[in-house]
Amino acid sequence: MQLNRIAQVAFRVALMGVAMTSSGMSSCSQNTVQPVEVEETIDDSAMEMALRNLERSIALVDITIEKQFDPQTFEMRRFYNPFTQVKSDERGSVWMYTAGIESVNAILAGLKKAKEAGETTLYDQHYQRYVQLLDDLYDNADYYLGTFELVSYTQTKEWSVYAVDRVSQKGQANVTGVLNVYDDQMWLIRELLESYKLTGNEAYLQKAEYLTEYVLDGWDTTIDEQGRENGGIPWGPGYTTKHACSNGPLITPLVWLHDLYKGKSEQIEKRYIDPTDKQTRLTKSVNKADYYLDYAKATYAWQKSHLLNNNGVYSDMMGGCVPNCDIQYTMVNGTRYRAHTPLKDAVGEAFTYNSGTMLSGGADLYRATGDEAYARDVRDLSQKSFTSFATLGKDVPQYHSFGTDGFKNWFNGILLRGYQESAGLNEQNSAYLNAFQRNLDYGFERFNNNGYLPTNLLTGWGSDRDGQGVEGMFMFTYAAQYALLSQHHLTTAD
Repeated sequence: MQLNRIAQVAFRVALMGVAMTSSGMSSCSQNTVQPVEVEETIDDSAMEMALRNLERSIALVDITIEKQFDPQTFEMRRFYNPFTQVKSDERGSVWMYTAGIESVNAILAGLKKAKEAGETTLYDQHYQRYVQLLDDLYDNADYYLGTFELVSYTQTKEWSVYAVDRVSQKGQANVTGVLNVYDDQMWLIRELLESYKLTGNEAYLQKAEYLTEYVLDGWDTTIDEQGRENGGIPWGPGYTTKHACSNGPLITPLVWLHDLYKGKSEQIEKRYIDPTDKQTRLTKSVNKADYYLDYAKATYAWQKSHLLNNNGVYSDMMGGCVPNCDIQYTMVNGTRYRAHTPLKDAVGEAFTYNSGTMLSGGADLYRATGDEAYARDVRDLSQKSFTSFATLGKDVPQYHSFGTDGFKNWFNGILLRGYQESAGLNEQNSAYLNAFQRNLDYGFERFNNNGYLPTNLLTGWGSDRDGQGVEGMFMFTYAAQYALLSQHHLTTAD
C-alpha cells in the first residue's frame, strides 16, 4: 500500500466570526468574516501516526481498567490519583461507564481499519482481548439496570432500562422518575450498534432496538395548534425540559438502524396521536427503515429549529416551562397519558458535544438522504463550532485550548468525533482534528504520570498532588480521541 508522507504540512484556515444581528433565538444571523489562522503540522506518515495513536489509546484504556475497575464485577470508581495511587470511593455513573465502552469500540474499529490497511501486528495482539473486554463491560452494565412502569404520551408500559447510579445487584437499580435519563440510554444505543457492526453479536442489536423503542416512547407526540407534533424528547421521563443532549445523540443511531433495515420488509409499530381531534391515541404498522429515518430527520429538525443559536452552535436546552416544570397528565376516554408542557426559552451554555452530535447526525443524514441541506449545515457548523470553542494561544502558544471545566473533556471528545465523522463534507475538518491531535500529544509526552494524563492537557498537573484525582471517563475519552484520530489518519493514507 502506498502512503502519503505528510511532512511539515501547514493548514491555514479562515474561520468565520459571527455578527449577531439577531432575528430570533433559533436562527442564524449574517456573518462578518474574521480570518483566524490555524497552523498545524504532522511530521510522521499517516500510517505511523495511526499506529502510534492506537498504541497510546490501548495504553490509556488498559491502565484505567487496571486502576479504576474491580476485576470481577467491573465496578468503576470515578477518580484515581496517580500521585497517591488512591481511587475514590464514589462509583462512576452509567454515563461514565459507557465512556469505557465507547473507547473500546473506537479501538476495535481502529484495529480493524489498520488490519485492512495491511498492518496486522496490533490487531493480532489486542483484537480478541478487546472483544472480550467489550462483552465483560456490557455484561456488568446490568448493575445499572432496573425496571419500572412509565405513563408516556401514548401508552403505559413496563421498561427495563439503565439507571444513573450503580447498585450491588444486577437488574435491581431504581430507575423511576429522575433516576434514569434518556441521553444515558442514547449513548448506550450508539455503542451497542457500533459493537454489533464490529462483532456481529445479535444481542447488541436487540438491546439497541429495545432501548431505541424506549427513548422514542419519550418523543412528544402531542399536537400543536397547526396540527403538527410538538416533538422533542425531554431529558428523562421525570423531566419536562427538552435538552440538546436528549435529542442530538439519537440521530446517528437512528440512521444506522435505517441502514440495517434498508431494502428489507421488517415492520414496526408506530404510536401517535390523531392530528384531527388531538386526543385519540393510534397505532399503525410501518416499514422499519422508514420509521427510523423519519425519526432521525424529525429529531434533527426539532433540535435545529429550537436550539441553534445566533452564534451558529447549539444551546443546552428548551426551558421556561409553562406554567411550571411539573409533569402534567391528561385523561382521554378514561386512560391517563402524559400531557405536553410548553417550553418558551432556549437557555444554557452551548456545550461542544451538543454541536458534535449534530455534526455526526447531519453527516449521517446526508449520506442516507443525499439532501444537500445537511451537507451545508455540517460545513457551517464545523466552522462556527471551532471558532466558538477553540482559543489559539490561551495556554500554550500555537496550540488551541478547549474548555476543561466540569465534564468538558468528554464533551470535547464528541466534538472531535463530529469532525472525524463529517470530514468528507468539509476539508477544513482535518485542521480541526489536528488541533486535537497536537493537544493529546502535548499532554501525553509532557505530563504522563504512571499512565495517567491531567484534566488540562496543555497546563498539566497542579501543585496540590493530593487533589489530582483524574476522572476515569476523561481517560477513556482521551483513548477514544486517539483511536478516532488513528482512523482519520488511516483514511488519509493512499
